Amino acid sequence: MESSTVDNVRNFLMQERDERREFLERVGDQIHQEPTQDTEWVRVTTLGCCREVGRASFILSTPETRILIDCGDKPGAEGEVPYLQLPEANPIADLDAVVLTHAHLDHSALLPLLFKYGYDGPVYTTQATRDLMGLLQLDYLDVAAKEGRTPPYESEMVREELKHTITVDYGNVTDIAPDIKLTFHNAGHILGSAVAHFHVGDGFHNVVFSGDVHYTDTRLFNGASNDFPRVESLIMESTYGRRNDYQTDQEDSERKLTELINDTYKQNGKVVIPAFAVGRSQELMLVLEEAMRENRLPTIPIYLDGMIREATAIHTAYPEFLRDGLRQRILHEDENPFLAEQFQQVDGGQEMREDIAGGEPCIILSTSGMVTGGPIMSWLELLGSDPKNTLIFVGYQAQGTLGRRIQSGRREIPFNDRGSRSEQLTLRFDVESVSGFSGHADRNGLENFVRTMNPRPERVLCVHGDESSTDQLSSGLYQEFNIRTHAPKNMETFRFD
Repeated sequence: MESSTVDNVRNFLMQERDERREFLERVGDQIHQEPTQDTEWVRVTTLGCCREVGRASFILSTPETRILIDCGDKPGAEGEVPYLQLPEANPIADLDAVVLTHAHLDHSALLPLLFKYGYDGPVYTTQATRDLMGLLQLDYLDVAAKEGRTPPYESEMVREELKHTITVDYGNVTDIAPDIKLTFHNAGHILGSAVAHFHVGDGFHNVVFSGDVHYTDTRLFNGASNDFPRVESLIMESTYGRRNDYQTDQEDSERKLTELINDTYKQNGKVVIPAFAVGRSQELMLVLEEAMRENRLPTIPIYLDGMIREATAIHTAYPEFLRDGLRQRILHEDENPFLAEQFQQVDGGQEMREDIAGGEPCIILSTSGMVTGGPIMSWLELLGSDPKNTLIFVGYQAQGTLGRRIQSGRREIPFNDRGSRSEQLTLRFDVESVSGFSGHADRNGLENFVRTMNPRPERVLCVHGDESSTDQLSSGLYQEFNIRTHAPKNMETFRFD
């Protein structure tokens, strides 16, 4: 299942190993220097991701250190990037380190831009995230070029980023600056996703960035870890933070999905599911493979369009990040669910898509998950006019994205044909949403993440959610646990003494 793109990412790393060794030695010399200032404080500055979903980016600073956490884009909002021009982030070249919680583009897309503007330091992340971010960033550039947009950086910057990446295993304490130690913990969100714990000074302050978390176990991963020696401040995602954001449990979600697919199959239709290449696609592959194996679904082709196959190959390369039972199946080729014969790659471009659209009933998993570009646009054009077909949303649709507009009932959508002309496309197929497959914790999961932390944090900043989500989660955590909470805006700085 390894693709040439995956091979290229791995080759980047192998070709630069000597330079990386020299780089690591230089970084090691720097971070073991003795602190030179006595004044102690910690600041967190919000560069994005506040009262919105997307462009996640934060600065964690002390009197002698500045760390950037994440640097992503905003789905469906070209040009809305993190506020890297703020004094707290500048000069970019003088940042001490960059930490990446996971590979999704709303957290990682713009990291290579830092190297374009002179950054030459380390990027700390997990090994699986390193491979996934390179894959997704290269695809990000490819999609932008195909859609006639100017990419914000060139592929050479991805190479620079990979060359400067230092991988850290869950649970390992790593000195990333003279006064900051980093520990990653499983976030349960996607492969390699991490909750980042920062130990500042000699026990002075402890800050946790949740990244994106899923609190309970899924088919792919164990639930997020929240066992820390100390935490004073928590920067917490709030995607599903509204009072009524409770997802259907996994068993009910899977039952509803199979019912919708069976209903569509009976009327000789096709099912198209917009899905993130990393995380939701693999979760769905496991659900569909089991349902067909147990005859709860007819065995029909499942077409993978976009970067799904390549991302799945990386999952199989890192079974240690997966749940125990799945790990054992992957290690036995004849039991590997991702190698089931019904999974077929769409590798013939538009011509193959047209053949599939005119053929027998099938299921199509296609990027992008929020319908913001990529091959899903072709499937809307090819399948959207036939009421026998079904579009099923299984993941979060951010405000401003085409996916959110379709999910909310809009059926006349703007569409650019393969020329320069823009026109309206009328969707007549059935549109459904199935909760319970999201990689994010729901409101109950977010509350339980905080409830079961021991010790519980003294303050929580609620980020990575729209305004109602961050406000309601902030209010709910305050009322439930009597701790200080905030729903910050972008470009705010919080000082923790």
